Amino acid sequence: MTDPTAIQPSQLDQLPDRDPEETAEWQASLDAVTKAAGPHRAAYLMRRTLERAEGAGLALPKLLETDYVNTIPTSAEPAPEGDEALEQRIAGWNRWNAAAMVTRGSKHGVGGHIATFASAAWLYETGFNHFFRGKEAADAPGSGDQLYIQGHASPGIYARAFLDGRLTEAHLDNFRQEAGGNGLPSYPHPRRLPWLWEFPTVSMGLGPLSAIYQARFNRYLTNRGIKDLSASHVWAFLGDGEMDEPESTAALALAAREELDNLTFVINCNLQRLDGPVRANFKIVQELEAQFRGAGWNVVKSLWGTAWDELFQLDTTGALVRRLREVPDAQVQTYQTRDAAYIRADFFGKDPALAELSKLVSDDKILECFHLSRGGHEPRKVYAAYRAAVSHKGAPTVILAQTVKGFTLGRGFASKNANHQMKKLSTDEFKDMRDLLDLPIADSAFVDGVVPYGHPGADSPEVRYLQERRAALGGPAPARRVHPVAPLPAPADKAFASFDKGSGSQSVATTMAFVRLVKDLIRDKETGRRWVPIVPDEARTFGMESLFPSLGIYSPKGQTYEPVDRDQLMYYREAQDGQILNEGITEAGSMADFIAASTSYATHGETMIPFYIFYSMFGWQRTADQMWQLGDQLGRGFLVGATAGRTTLTGEGLQHADGHSPVIAATNPAAMSYDPAFAYEVAAIVKDGLRRMYGEPVAGEDQDVFYYLTVYNEPMPQPAKPGGIDEGIVKGLYRFNTAESAGLTLPVNAPRIQLLGSGTAIHWALKAQRMLAEEWGVGSDVWSATSWTELRRDALEADAAVLRGEDRTPFLRKALAGAEGPVLAVSDYMRQVPDQIAQWVEQDWTSLGADGFGLSDTRDAARRHFGVDAESVVVAALAQLARRGEVPAAAVKESRERYGL
Repeated sequence: MTDPTAIQPSQLDQLPDRDPEETAEWQASLDAVTKAAGPHRAAYLMRRTLERAEGAGLALPKLLETDYVNTIPTSAEPAPEGDEALEQRIAGWNRWNAAAMVTRGSKHGVGGHIATFASAAWLYETGFNHFFRGKEAADAPGSGDQLYIQGHASPGIYARAFLDGRLTEAHLDNFRQEAGGNGLPSYPHPRRLPWLWEFPTVSMGLGPLSAIYQARFNRYLTNRGIKDLSASHVWAFLGDGEMDEPESTAALALAAREELDNLTFVINCNLQRLDGPVRANFKIVQELEAQFRGAGWNVVKSLWGTAWDELFQLDTTGALVRRLREVPDAQVQTYQTRDAAYIRADFFGKDPALAELSKLVSDDKILECFHLSRGGHEPRKVYAAYRAAVSHKGAPTVILAQTVKGFTLGRGFASKNANHQMKKLSTDEFKDMRDLLDLPIADSAFVDGVVPYGHPGADSPEVRYLQERRAALGGPAPARRVHPVAPLPAPADKAFASFDKGSGSQSVATTMAFVRLVKDLIRDKETGRRWVPIVPDEARTFGMESLFPSLGIYSPKGQTYEPVDRDQLMYYREAQDGQILNEGITEAGSMADFIAASTSYATHGETMIPFYIFYSMFGWQRTADQMWQLGDQLGRGFLVGATAGRTTLTGEGLQHADGHSPVIAATNPAAMSYDPAFAYEVAAIVKDGLRRMYGEPVAGEDQDVFYYLTVYNEPMPQPAKPGGIDEGIVKGLYRFNTAESAGLTLPVNAPRIQLLGSGTAIHWALKAQRMLAEEWGVGSDVWSATSWTELRRDALEADAAVLRGEDRTPFLRKALAGAEGPVLAVSDYMRQVPDQIAQWVEQDWTSLGADGFGLSDTRDAARRHFGVDAESVVVAALAQLARRGEVPAAAVKESRERYGL
């Protein structure tokens, strides 16, 4: 019969055993320990042996979990710098003012969050006092460190800025009250408070993802010789509940693979999410440790405070460590609120060895350990964890710091499931907090039940110390600076003008036109190196493979292999200084790249010009939250939705057929959204985008925008550029031709209609123009609507101006003034796209579009299915004219039958 305790040979290890006798001796030793000292001792020895092997660099699978104890024992903690007593007082003032700000704001019903910063205060204070470099740091000038602050902790950051003199009481009293222009946004928001916040983080999951790609982009800038950022560090502050978001862990392997030791995650493990425990029946710290270690990160756990040292020293059997490992998080939360008798019975009473241990410990010590003493609440332990993080080389670090949500706010807050929604403290609770923090705030300072702000004085030891520490670290933080960088010189007109003559008889897709334009712009001696091409793996789909050998694909390792296509002209070339970010199959990662590059002008004082090209269906639909983040962060650059439209991508079908991205784009105030039809329009829009985003600022024109262009994979002859249309291209509408200028013959007094088309639909309109004239005697003008969205925005601004008493006419109305007949608009998108402008068109209006789900078929069949092909445009035009009595009603029926509609 097989001994169940015996170690069985691995079924996975197929390597021959060159010394079976030695192997048997090791196995026998383990069997003997298990028999003599028990399985717990055997498991302990195995873990220690594996840790030793890992530390020695032996090629063994990583140990994914360690014991539920601190990674750095108290005896190994480095002595922290600075004045601990002063830092305690500074933290006390910041805790107080953060709670006071939210409580005072609650009288106005604006809400706020108290418990998050209360748990994380030392995670921030330790960093601000000793680690976070400011923009004037000598080793990272103009950049400093990048801080991704947890959104719900913003009151604590405002409180510190108040103590530092960067904010006033009036600012604090306008927390979450921004309409008057002097308020503080609820969460980190660069667009609302651009001198303070660099990164918007409250859309959970986007902060950790962006932090990884920011650290990676810092390496990119360094390796390309743009700016040396080797001393700049990225810190991301996260909640353990936030790690449930898929974006939070989506790029962990990338960070480890590229050895981003310039990155530290600090996860505040207070074991609570917004409504209750993060892992009620499990251990979130252990789960996260396994996840990060498995991905290749360095993991530092700071779980228990110094008070626990006495208990661990008494734990000669390992029973305490085992019990800590097995108690679920929700029960740990319960211990936080119960008395010593309950803890003795439920925690220590489960194991005879623990019961004996507990007899050696006082009730006060038990309560100190279980109620107060956490690794994230002791500055010495946080300092040790941070020092270990910045000293570690070859991998990113995650710090798992255990805290109590609502710490120092009183027993009414601490560890309560509802504390995320608790917005205020009572006067008595504030007085208890004051006493606990030992703050010199008199009872008389509470006037009419209003809690006072606290400040020790601008010349107090606390404020002087705070400011001295920040000066030594390079100035205030967080801080956003738009450096006085000279506008980029405009590229030579030659790159843009080459599209003005058209393509003659050659058919060219607008996707190819865009790629060709960028290739020319990247050759520019002044600005070419500042372009950042970003693509999620399908560069060949967009015709970008020709850039591989010339620009190189960025890889921090360079190219350690010989590419299979090395003997071909457009071979796959990776390089440490490569310019292309070819991201693999991750639109979210590509957008995070884009955000880092598009905001480099502020983060690092280095203006970069990113363009991110993607399947249009997988852009706004998939990563619209990041497009909002991009706008929030004041990013600049070009998003390019390629293979655009619902009917142009033959055969791919429903999931690839984009009929709605301009609708989503129109909701983003920072997105300049265009649907160009011709190559010269693409060139004109890109030229204007470079001028607006990167040139000399123009009064009344917001530079902090980004451009979204849809481009198509359908090859078509590209016409020459008509004269005098540049303003119309940029503003959204111009007349491309008339029936007469197209050489069409019309009857005298022929009825007339205006055909508006965007993108590839312009070609259906042009075909319909000819059919209307030749087959029905109807004249038409064809207009290129390069941007329905920009036309709408201009019209909305005109309406607002009229309400202010100004006399302003929308550009759309001026452009169409005097145009004869009704208007028929058509696009390769749902009708909602052109219908954006309907209310400002004075002529009769109707539209055609590709509403509904996409489908697989040929382009012609798909367009007939959606009723947007040239024949459908003709029938719709005749129907519109028939309603006006300008053509016989019978013509509509006849046209439907003739075209088989």
